[in-house]
Amino acid sequence: MEFTVQHIAEALGAEAAGNKDLIVCGASEPADATVQDLALAMSPKYGDALRQGQARVAIVWPGADWQSFGLEAAIFTPRPRMAMAGVTQMMDAGQGVPEGVHPAAVIDPSAIIEAGVSIGPLTVIGARARIGAGSVIGAHCYIGMEATVGQGTFLREMVSIGARAIIGDRFIGQPGTRIGSDGFSFVTPEVSGVENARKSLGDQGDAKAQSWMRIHSIGAVEIGDDVEIGANCTIDNGTIRNTYIGSGTKLDNLVHIGHNVRIGKDCLVCGQTGISGSVEVGNNVVFGGQCGVSDNIFVGDGVVAAGGSKILTNVPAGRVVMGYPAVKMETHTEIYKAQRRLPRLQRDVADLKKTVSK
Repeated sequence: MEFTVQHIAEALGAEAAGNKDLIVCGASEPADATVQDLALAMSPKYGDALRQGQARVAIVWPGADWQSFGLEAAIFTPRPRMAMAGVTQMMDAGQGVPEGVHPAAVIDPSAIIEAGVSIGPLTVIGARARIGAGSVIGAHCYIGMEATVGQGTFLREMVSIGARAIIGDRFIGQPGTRIGSDGFSFVTPEVSGVENARKSLGDQGDAKAQSWMRIHSIGAVEIGDDVEIGANCTIDNGTIRNTYIGSGTKLDNLVHIGHNVRIGKDCLVCGQTGISGSVEVGNNVVFGGQCGVSDNIFVGDGVVAAGGSKILTNVPAGRVVMGYPAVKMETHTEIYKAQRRLPRLQRDVADLKKTVSK
Protein backbone atom coordinates (compact mmCIF):
# COMPACT_ATOMS: atom_id res chain seq x y z
CA MET A 1 0.00 0.00 0.00
CA GLU A 2 1.20 3.47 -0.88
CA PHE A 3 -0.16 6.82 0.32
CA THR A 4 0.88 10.39 -0.35
CA VAL A 5 1.08 12.95 2.43
CA GLN A 6 -1.74 14.86 0.75
CA HIS A 7 -3.95 11.74 0.64
CA ILE A 8 -3.41 11.02 4.34
CA ALA A 9 -4.04 14.63 5.38
CA GLU A 10 -7.28 14.79 3.40
CA ALA A 11 -8.47 11.47 4.85
CA LEU A 12 -7.82 12.75 8.37
CA GLY A 13 -9.23 16.23 7.73
CA ALA A 14 -5.86 17.59 8.88
CA GLU A 15 -3.42 20.24 7.67
CA ALA A 16 -0.16 19.27 5.98
CA ALA A 17 3.06 21.17 5.26
CA GLY A 18 6.15 20.51 3.17
CA ASN A 19 6.39 18.02 0.30
CA LYS A 20 2.83 16.72 0.10
CA ASP A 21 3.70 14.34 -2.76
CA LEU A 22 5.95 12.19 -0.58
CA ILE A 23 4.86 8.55 -0.52
CA VAL A 24 4.71 6.35 2.58
CA CYS A 25 3.93 2.65 2.79
CA GLY A 26 3.24 2.18 6.48
CA ALA A 27 3.21 3.72 9.94
CA SER A 28 5.71 3.36 12.75
CA GLU A 29 6.91 4.71 16.06
CA PRO A 30 9.31 7.63 15.51
CA ALA A 31 12.54 5.92 16.62
CA ASP A 32 11.87 2.83 14.48
CA ALA A 33 10.61 4.62 11.36
CA THR A 34 12.27 4.01 7.99
CA VAL A 35 12.29 6.41 5.05
CA GLN A 36 9.08 4.74 3.80
CA ASP A 37 7.18 5.09 7.09
CA LEU A 38 4.85 7.70 8.47
CA ALA A 39 6.14 8.42 11.99
CA LEU A 40 3.45 8.84 14.63
CA ALA A 41 4.86 11.62 16.82
CA MET A 42 1.80 13.29 18.22
CA SER A 43 3.23 15.09 21.25
CA PRO A 44 6.48 16.95 22.06
CA LYS A 45 7.82 13.97 24.03
CA TYR A 46 8.52 12.24 20.70
CA GLY A 47 10.87 14.99 19.47
CA ASP A 48 14.11 13.19 20.32
CA ALA A 49 12.80 9.91 18.90
CA LEU A 50 12.03 11.66 15.61
CA ARG A 51 15.67 12.69 15.32
CA GLN A 52 16.76 9.07 15.94
CA GLY A 53 14.52 7.60 13.24
CA GLN A 54 14.76 7.89 9.46
CA ALA A 55 11.23 9.16 8.78
CA ARG A 56 10.82 11.88 6.19
CA VAL A 57 7.24 12.64 7.21
CA ALA A 58 5.41 12.50 10.54
CA ILE A 59 2.12 13.28 12.19
CA VAL A 60 3.03 15.92 14.75
CA TRP A 61 1.38 18.12 17.36
CA PRO A 62 0.01 21.57 16.44
CA GLY A 63 2.70 24.22 16.23
CA ALA A 64 5.58 21.72 16.07
CA ASP A 65 8.82 22.99 14.47
CA TRP A 66 8.79 19.97 12.16
CA GLN A 67 11.72 21.07 10.00
CA SER A 68 14.02 21.06 13.05
CA PHE A 69 13.51 17.29 13.24
CA GLY A 70 14.85 16.80 9.72
CA LEU A 71 11.43 16.09 8.20
CA GLU A 72 10.46 16.87 4.63
CA ALA A 73 6.75 17.04 5.41
CA ALA A 74 4.40 17.02 8.38
CA ILE A 75 0.73 16.47 9.18
CA PHE A 76 -0.72 18.35 12.16
CA THR A 77 -3.37 16.90 14.43
CA PRO A 78 -4.90 18.23 17.67
CA ARG A 79 -6.51 14.85 18.46
CA PRO A 80 -3.78 12.18 18.42
CA ARG A 81 -5.97 9.16 19.07
CA MET A 82 -8.46 10.24 16.41
CA ALA A 83 -5.57 10.47 14.00
CA MET A 84 -4.49 6.98 15.08
CA ALA A 85 -7.98 5.70 14.28
CA GLY A 86 -7.89 7.16 10.78
CA VAL A 87 -4.32 6.10 9.94
CA THR A 88 -4.72 2.55 11.19
CA GLN A 89 -7.97 2.17 9.27
CA MET A 90 -6.26 3.30 6.07
CA MET A 91 -3.24 1.06 6.51
CA ASP A 92 -4.84 -2.08 7.91
CA ALA A 93 -3.96 -4.95 5.59
CA GLY A 94 -6.62 -7.09 7.23
CA GLN A 95 -6.62 -10.80 7.96
CA GLY A 96 -7.39 -12.05 4.48
CA VAL A 97 -11.00 -13.04 3.88
CA PRO A 98 -12.61 -15.94 2.04
CA GLU A 99 -14.08 -15.19 -1.37
CA GLY A 100 -17.50 -16.65 -1.97
CA VAL A 101 -18.78 -19.73 -0.17
CA HIS A 102 -16.14 -22.35 0.54
CA PRO A 103 -17.15 -25.85 -0.58
CA ALA A 104 -16.32 -27.20 2.89
CA ALA A 105 -18.92 -24.95 4.54
CA VAL A 106 -22.10 -26.70 5.76
CA ILE A 107 -25.17 -24.56 5.12
CA ASP A 108 -28.70 -25.73 5.81
CA PRO A 109 -30.88 -25.45 2.67
CA SER A 110 -33.40 -23.29 4.54
CA ALA A 111 -30.79 -20.68 5.54
CA ILE A 112 -30.96 -17.32 3.74
CA ILE A 113 -27.63 -16.05 2.48
CA GLU A 114 -27.92 -12.54 1.06
CA ALA A 115 -25.82 -11.03 -1.74
CA GLY A 116 -22.07 -10.70 -1.49
CA VAL A 117 -21.58 -12.97 1.53
CA SER A 118 -18.28 -14.83 1.94
CA ILE A 119 -18.16 -17.98 4.08
CA GLY A 120 -14.97 -19.75 5.11
CA PRO A 121 -14.22 -23.48 5.34
CA LEU A 122 -15.82 -25.74 7.95
CA THR A 123 -18.36 -23.10 8.97
CA VAL A 124 -21.82 -24.41 9.88
CA ILE A 125 -24.99 -22.36 9.34
CA GLY A 126 -28.19 -23.72 10.83
CA ALA A 127 -31.76 -23.98 9.66
CA ARG A 128 -33.60 -20.76 8.81
CA ALA A 129 -30.61 -18.60 9.78
CA ARG A 130 -30.15 -15.35 7.84
CA ILE A 131 -26.81 -13.78 6.91
CA GLY A 132 -26.96 -10.13 5.84
CA ALA A 133 -25.53 -8.82 2.59
CA GLY A 134 -21.79 -8.20 2.35
CA SER A 135 -20.94 -10.18 5.47
CA VAL A 136 -17.73 -12.16 5.92
CA ILE A 137 -17.96 -15.36 7.96
CA GLY A 138 -14.55 -16.81 8.81
CA ALA A 139 -13.44 -20.42 9.07
CA HIS A 140 -14.85 -22.77 11.71
CA CYS A 141 -17.71 -20.46 12.67
CA TYR A 142 -21.13 -21.64 13.83
CA ILE A 143 -24.41 -19.80 13.35
CA GLY A 144 -27.38 -21.50 14.98
CA MET A 145 -30.90 -22.06 13.74
CA GLU A 146 -33.07 -19.00 13.20
CA ALA A 147 -30.21 -16.67 14.09
CA THR A 148 -30.11 -13.36 12.22
CA VAL A 149 -26.82 -11.65 11.38
CA GLY A 150 -26.98 -8.14 9.94
CA GLN A 151 -25.35 -6.64 6.89
CA GLY A 152 -21.62 -6.02 6.75
CA THR A 153 -20.86 -8.39 9.61
CA PHE A 154 -17.30 -9.66 10.02
CA LEU A 155 -16.78 -12.84 12.03
CA ARG A 156 -13.22 -13.92 12.63
CA GLU A 157 -12.39 -17.60 12.95
CA MET A 158 -14.23 -19.86 15.42
CA VAL A 159 -17.03 -17.47 16.38
CA SER A 160 -20.23 -19.18 17.50
CA ILE A 161 -23.67 -17.62 17.55
CA GLY A 162 -26.48 -19.54 19.19
CA ALA A 163 -30.01 -20.19 18.02
CA ARG A 164 -32.41 -17.25 17.62
CA ALA A 165 -29.77 -14.59 18.27
CA ILE A 166 -30.49 -11.25 16.61
CA ILE A 167 -27.41 -9.28 15.59
CA GLY A 168 -27.42 -5.89 13.90
CA ASP A 169 -25.41 -4.46 11.03
CA ARG A 170 -21.61 -4.11 10.89
CA PHE A 171 -21.03 -6.46 13.79
CA ILE A 172 -17.45 -7.57 14.46
CA GLY A 173 -16.76 -10.81 16.34
CA GLN A 174 -13.14 -11.50 17.25
CA PRO A 175 -11.76 -15.08 17.40
CA GLY A 176 -13.50 -17.40 19.82
CA THR A 177 -16.45 -15.14 20.62
CA ARG A 178 -19.36 -17.16 22.06
CA ILE A 179 -22.81 -15.63 21.81
CA GLY A 180 -25.84 -17.46 23.13
CA SER A 181 -24.57 -19.87 25.76
CA ASP A 182 -27.09 -20.82 28.45
CA GLY A 183 -27.31 -18.64 31.53
CA PHE A 184 -25.87 -19.82 34.84
CA SER A 185 -29.22 -20.30 36.56
CA PHE A 186 -29.85 -22.97 39.20
CA VAL A 187 -32.23 -23.37 42.12
CA THR A 188 -32.76 -25.75 45.04
CA PRO A 189 -36.13 -27.32 45.92
CA GLU A 190 -36.07 -25.62 49.32
CA VAL A 191 -34.48 -22.39 50.56
CA SER A 192 -30.69 -22.77 50.37
CA GLY A 193 -27.90 -21.58 52.62
CA VAL A 194 -26.91 -19.14 49.89
CA GLU A 195 -30.34 -17.50 49.93
CA ASN A 196 -30.27 -17.24 53.71
CA ALA A 197 -26.76 -15.79 53.70
CA ARG A 198 -27.77 -13.21 51.15
CA LYS A 199 -30.72 -12.06 53.26
CA SER A 200 -28.83 -12.07 56.55
CA LEU A 201 -25.48 -10.96 55.13
CA GLY A 202 -23.66 -13.84 56.76
CA ASP A 203 -25.81 -16.48 58.42
CA GLN A 204 -26.74 -19.59 56.41
CA GLY A 205 -29.39 -20.53 58.93
CA ASP A 206 -30.46 -24.16 59.18
CA ALA A 207 -30.71 -24.82 55.43
CA LYS A 208 -29.73 -28.35 54.49
CA ALA A 209 -27.49 -29.47 51.63
CA GLN A 210 -29.44 -29.96 48.39
CA SER A 211 -28.87 -30.69 44.71
CA TRP A 212 -29.15 -27.91 42.18
CA MET A 213 -31.95 -27.88 39.60
CA ARG A 214 -31.34 -26.24 36.22
CA ILE A 215 -33.32 -23.22 35.03
CA HIS A 216 -33.31 -23.31 31.24
CA SER A 217 -32.58 -20.26 29.09
CA ILE A 218 -35.45 -19.81 26.64
CA GLY A 219 -34.51 -16.24 25.79
CA ALA A 220 -31.79 -15.39 23.29
CA VAL A 221 -29.22 -12.62 22.72
CA GLU A 222 -30.01 -9.38 20.88
CA ILE A 223 -27.23 -7.06 19.70
CA GLY A 224 -27.56 -3.63 18.05
CA ASP A 225 -25.60 -2.10 15.17
CA ASP A 226 -21.85 -1.35 15.12
CA VAL A 227 -21.04 -3.59 18.08
CA GLU A 228 -17.65 -5.30 18.47
CA ILE A 229 -17.11 -8.31 20.72
CA GLY A 230 -13.53 -9.24 21.67
CA ALA A 231 -11.79 -12.60 21.58
CA ASN A 232 -13.11 -15.36 23.85
CA CYS A 233 -16.01 -13.33 25.23
CA THR A 234 -19.12 -15.16 26.41
CA ILE A 235 -22.62 -13.72 26.29
CA ASP A 236 -25.41 -15.74 27.89
CA ASN A 237 -28.94 -16.14 26.61
CA GLY A 238 -31.68 -14.58 28.67
CA THR A 239 -33.81 -16.76 30.90
CA ILE A 240 -37.12 -15.42 29.56
CA ARG A 241 -36.31 -12.06 27.97
CA ASN A 242 -33.33 -11.56 25.67
CA THR A 243 -29.92 -10.47 26.89
CA TYR A 244 -29.33 -7.16 25.11
CA ILE A 245 -26.28 -5.14 24.00
CA GLY A 246 -26.94 -1.68 22.58
CA SER A 247 -25.61 -0.17 19.36
CA GLY A 248 -22.03 1.08 19.34
CA THR A 249 -20.96 -0.86 22.42
CA LYS A 250 -17.50 -2.49 22.40
CA LEU A 251 -16.37 -5.45 24.50
CA ASP A 252 -12.71 -6.25 25.08
CA ASN A 253 -11.32 -9.79 25.25
CA LEU A 254 -12.44 -12.25 27.94
CA VAL A 255 -15.56 -10.36 28.99
CA HIS A 256 -18.54 -12.27 30.38
CA ILE A 257 -22.10 -10.95 30.11
CA GLY A 258 -24.61 -12.88 32.22
CA HIS A 259 -28.21 -13.80 31.43
CA ASN A 260 -30.84 -11.04 31.18
CA VAL A 261 -28.22 -8.26 31.25
CA ARG A 262 -29.18 -5.15 29.29
CA ILE A 263 -26.34 -2.85 28.19
CA GLY A 264 -27.03 0.54 26.60
CA LYS A 265 -25.44 2.33 23.67
CA ASP A 266 -21.77 3.24 23.17
CA CYS A 267 -20.42 1.50 26.26
CA LEU A 268 -16.86 0.20 26.69
CA VAL A 269 -16.29 -3.00 28.67
CA CYS A 270 -12.59 -3.74 29.19
CA GLY A 271 -10.89 -7.13 29.48
CA GLN A 272 -11.83 -9.74 32.09
CA THR A 273 -14.87 -7.81 33.27
CA GLY A 274 -17.82 -9.89 34.43
CA ILE A 275 -21.39 -8.60 34.59
CA SER A 276 -23.77 -10.79 36.57
CA GLY A 277 -27.32 -11.68 35.63
CA SER A 278 -30.14 -9.15 35.26
CA VAL A 279 -27.92 -6.04 35.52
CA GLU A 280 -29.17 -2.89 33.78
CA VAL A 281 -26.36 -0.77 32.31
CA GLY A 282 -27.07 2.68 30.86
CA ASN A 283 -25.55 4.43 27.85
CA ASN A 284 -21.90 5.55 27.53
CA VAL A 285 -20.75 3.51 30.54
CA VAL A 286 -17.08 2.49 30.82
CA PHE A 287 -15.91 -0.51 32.85
CA GLY A 288 -12.13 -0.75 33.31
CA GLY A 289 -10.34 -4.09 33.21
CA GLN A 290 -11.34 -6.81 35.69
CA CYS A 291 -14.43 -5.02 36.94
CA GLY A 292 -17.14 -7.13 38.53
CA VAL A 293 -20.82 -6.23 38.76
CA SER A 294 -23.19 -7.93 41.19
CA ASP A 295 -26.52 -9.24 39.90
CA ASN A 296 -29.86 -7.42 39.81
CA ILE A 297 -28.54 -3.86 40.11
CA PHE A 298 -28.37 -0.89 37.74
CA VAL A 299 -25.45 1.22 36.57
CA GLY A 300 -26.57 4.63 35.30
CA ASP A 301 -25.68 6.54 32.14
CA GLY A 302 -22.13 7.82 31.84
CA VAL A 303 -20.70 5.90 34.80
CA VAL A 304 -16.95 5.24 34.72
CA ALA A 305 -15.64 2.33 36.82
CA ALA A 306 -11.88 2.17 37.33
CA GLY A 307 -10.08 -1.11 36.68
CA GLY A 308 -10.62 -3.77 39.31
CA SER A 309 -13.74 -2.15 40.74
CA LYS A 310 -16.32 -4.48 42.27
CA ILE A 311 -19.76 -2.93 42.01
CA LEU A 312 -22.12 -4.38 44.59
CA THR A 313 -24.90 -1.76 44.67
CA ASN A 314 -26.69 0.60 42.29
CA VAL A 315 -24.58 3.38 40.78
CA PRO A 316 -26.29 6.67 39.83
CA ALA A 317 -25.68 8.29 36.45
CA GLY A 318 -22.42 10.14 35.87
CA ARG A 319 -20.53 8.78 38.86
CA VAL A 320 -16.85 7.74 38.74
CA VAL A 321 -16.25 4.76 41.03
CA MET A 322 -13.32 2.70 42.21
CA GLY A 323 -12.46 -0.05 44.69
CA TYR A 324 -13.99 -3.07 46.40
CA PRO A 325 -16.72 -2.34 47.18
CA ALA A 326 -16.85 0.38 44.55
CA VAL A 327 -17.37 3.88 45.93
CA LYS A 328 -16.80 7.38 44.56
CA MET A 329 -13.23 7.64 43.33
CA GLU A 330 -12.44 10.54 45.66
CA THR A 331 -13.83 8.57 48.60
CA HIS A 332 -11.73 5.54 47.66
CA THR A 333 -8.65 7.75 47.44
CA GLU A 334 -9.26 9.03 50.98
CA ILE A 335 -9.77 5.47 52.21
CA TYR A 336 -6.51 4.40 50.57
CA LYS A 337 -4.63 7.29 52.17
CA ALA A 338 -6.12 6.36 55.53
CA GLN A 339 -5.02 2.73 55.09
CA ARG A 340 -1.46 3.83 54.44
CA ARG A 341 -1.54 5.84 57.66
CA LEU A 342 -2.70 2.87 59.75
CA PRO A 343 0.77 1.56 60.76
CA ARG A 344 1.77 5.05 61.99
CA LEU A 345 -1.58 5.46 63.71
CA GLN A 346 -1.13 2.09 65.40
CA ARG A 347 2.28 3.14 66.72
CA ASP A 348 0.85 6.44 67.96
CA VAL A 349 -1.98 4.64 69.79
CA ALA A 350 0.51 2.22 71.35
CA ASP A 351 2.63 5.16 72.58
CA LEU A 352 -0.47 6.85 73.99
CA LYS A 353 -1.48 3.67 75.80
CA LYS A 354 1.94 3.53 77.41
CA THR A 355 1.66 7.16 78.51
CA VAL A 356 -1.83 6.63 79.97
CA SER A 357 -0.79 3.45 81.78
CA LYS A 358 2.00 5.36 83.51
